[in-house]
Formats: sequence, structure tokens, C-alpha cells
Amino acid sequence: MSTSFTAFLLAAVALAATPGPGMAYVVARTAAGGRAEGLASCLGTALGGMLHVVAAALGLSLIVAQSALAFSLVKYLGAAWLVYLGIRLLLRQDRAPATEAVAAQGARRALLEGIVVEALNVKTALFFLAFLPQFVSAGEPLGLRLVLLGSICVGLNTLADVIAVFMADRWLRSGAVHARRLHRLSGVTLLGLGAYLALARRSA
Repeated sequence: MSTSFTAFLLAAVALAATPGPGMAYVVARTAAGGRAEGLASCLGTALGGMLHVVAAALGLSLIVAQSALAFSLVKYLGAAWLVYLGIRLLLRQDRAPATEAVAAQGARRALLEGIVVEALNVKTALFFLAFLPQFVSAGEPLGLRLVLLGSICVGLNTLADVIAVFMADRWLRSGAVHARRLHRLSGVTLLGLGAYLALARRSA
């Protein structure tokens, strides 16, 4: 259990620290409306992310109730997805995530928009469905554990976004350097983790 949780934390931290669309969104919101608007958008994306966590927990629990074999298949596909994601990060061009020009609209509007943007993000839903099952087994109390792991992911992502908000000016100037290092570190971590999970199950 402790080994699995350590692997989970390594992957979750690597993913949270990697610059991506979510981080670019909160940085752009900060540039447009200041720190308060940027922090409000972080809270909004966190709430939207939790909607995906709950949906993933309910969906995966239903899969287990229907078939333990189907859940095992989901886990193998998820491990393969981690390997693919790691390779894609290693091959990614060295550039900072693009930040769209947005207009200032107030903290309350930024909060609501953040919720909607993240709640409608299909990639976030697919991420939780593929990622979370890697660190649970069908015999465990699945729903609560998935919510716990998903909440940790959302918390780490939000922490990274908040740091990006406070460092927005520096990030926009030197983002390419940070992106290159984080993409490589995250790629190696995910590639190794996906291979480890797949081989560990094969030998079990």
C-alpha cells in the first residue's frame, strides 16, 4: 500500500508541476485582472476538477460492481496511457504553454468561469478515469479511496496554479526554460511509472 501511494504521489506531483492549459488559463486570468482574479480562477478550476473526481469515482465503482475483469482492463489501459503520456512529454517541443489574451472581468466572474471551463474539460474526465484506477484494487472500498486520491490530485494541481499566479510575471518571461525541464522530468517519471505498474501486475 505504501509503495503504491508513493508511486501515486510521484506521478501526481509530476503532472501538477507540468505547465499545461489549466496553468496557462490562470496565468492569463492573472495578467488580465490581477492576483485576486487569478486566485478566483484557481478556486473555480479546483471546484470543476472535484466534479470530475466524483464522477470518476461513481463510474469506476459501477464498473467494479459489474465486472472485476473490466476494472482490471481499465487499469492496464491506464498504465499504457501513462507510458504514452510520458513519451509525449519527452518529445514535446520546448516551449511555454500559450496564454490567450483575456479581458478582466472580476473575481466572481473568474470563479464561475473557472468552474465551467474545468467541468466541461473532457481531457480532465479521461485523465481521472485512466489515472486513478492504477492505485486501487477491486477488493478495496473503491469509492472513498478514489475520491481521496482524486482530491489529492486536485489539491496539488491547485497549489501549482496558485504558485503560477503569484509568479505570473516571471513565468511569462522564463516559462520556456521551466517548461523544458518540467516536461522532461515529468515524462521520465510517467514513463517509468507506467512500465512499473504494467510489469508489476503481469508478474502478480
